[in-house]
Amino acid sequence: MKYTGNIEFTIEEQSEEMVISQMPVTPGICNPYGTVHAGAMIWFADVTATVLAMGGAASPEDAQNFQLAIDLHTTLIGNQREGVLRAEARFVKKGRRVSVVRTAVTGENGRLLAEVTTTHIPAK
Repeated sequence: MKYTGNIEFTIEEQSEEMVISQMPVTPGICNPYGTVHAGAMIWFADVTATVLAMGGAASPEDAQNFQLAIDLHTTLIGNQREGVLRAEARFVKKGRRVSVVRTAVTGENGRLLAEVTTTHIPAK
């Protein structure tokens, strides 16, 4: 069997304390049962959290500011088959060496699908 996928999302809103992203549910992020693959949901939350931890520096030119996730904890609460997912990342602790970010992934009608907490350190 061969599996392929395609994950993409957009950042809708960004500040020093919060990043909000949206990701459409497409066949490329769904598992064989037609719901969003847990890995796609976690990737979506992780990258949204990393953008927040980097302070908006998210291009390859800003690699010196990259924030490496050293711990990632996910609680999967729900799922869906269509529509749009929304990730909202906020700091639990914003530090010089260690930052902790909590990201809520919600679906249609604001239904909570996942809570993801990541711990980041500067990669350099």
